[in-house]
Amino acid sequence: RTSMISDALSAMSVAAIPIIAATAGLTIPVIAALAALGAVFDPAGMAARESMLPAATRTAKWKLDRTNSVYEANFNVAYLIGPGIGGVLIATIGAVNTLWVTAAGFVFSIVVVAFIRLPGAGVPEHEHRPKSIWHGTLDGLRFVWNNRLLRTLALIDMAVVALYMPVESVVFPVYFTELDQPAQLGSVLMALAIGGIIGSLAYAPLAPIMSRRLIMIFAVAVLGIAMLAMALLPPLWVILVLAGLQGLVYGPVGPIANYAMQTHSPEHMRGRVVGVMTSTAYAAGPLGYLAVGPLLDQLGIASTFVALSIPIILIAAVCASLPVLRELDRPRHSTDVS
Repeated sequence: RTSMISDALSAMSVAAIPIIAATAGLTIPVIAALAALGAVFDPAGMAARESMLPAATRTAKWKLDRTNSVYEANFNVAYLIGPGIGGVLIATIGAVNTLWVTAAGFVFSIVVVAFIRLPGAGVPEHEHRPKSIWHGTLDGLRFVWNNRLLRTLALIDMAVVALYMPVESVVFPVYFTELDQPAQLGSVLMALAIGGIIGSLAYAPLAPIMSRRLIMIFAVAVLGIAMLAMALLPPLWVILVLAGLQGLVYGPVGPIANYAMQTHSPEHMRGRVVGVMTSTAYAAGPLGYLAVGPLLDQLGIASTFVALSIPIILIAAVCASLPVLRELDRPRHSTDVS
């Protein structure tokens, strides 16, 4: 129900843009407000669907690693083809009609989710419900903070997201705009997404034979090293290779984080845990954006790459020294309570 309500509200916030455009007229503040409103609803739906993955895994008789691998790869596929489809639709039917297609996508999601029948996907037992949304949020925060592994992963994820997301959203757009080749930004983002798809899918066969801890440390280290190499501002083909490498090595991190949440939280707390972990990552990105703007103005693009990549390499070194990450490789079941 949370997934369906979230998608319904998101669909309404998207549909409001063409409606207002045809009636009162759009302004920048109105567009910004509606975009922010839609962004408020989306994470709840994502958290709800992720919370159902363990039950779906048991029903399908899969392993959690396989489920998480396919789930994250699917997300990367959508990230890859979504902007392309949007661009084609805008060019053929116009921006306003494209927003109606987007709203229809949310409706399609509602219809699909309505047919899901999984243990634990319905209304929770009364004794497991939080007293209020505020109390539920605090419960989730306390649970994540008191669980050493989840707390560590949340802090690592926040730091990496704050350092890396501005590269995609701020540094690269500025760089390619200065080169007067903004179309190349799309190529770089495509390379990242393709790498992410391959990396996510590769995680499932790798998980039984490799340490999740080592995969994660390797991913963070290579991410930082590849970013540091980008500080040389090499030719486009080198940037594409580095971007693909970043997506490839970091693709398994999402499935690993999902695995940790699923195996270190009880069924009745999972929604709150996933919500906290998701929202902390969402909050970290804008903090990075705020810092990167002045860095670009003061230091330039190359030095900004260095300033962002060195801390990520240091985070990888810290990860290698954290004993708590060894818990990623200890056998657990999704019903365990930590």
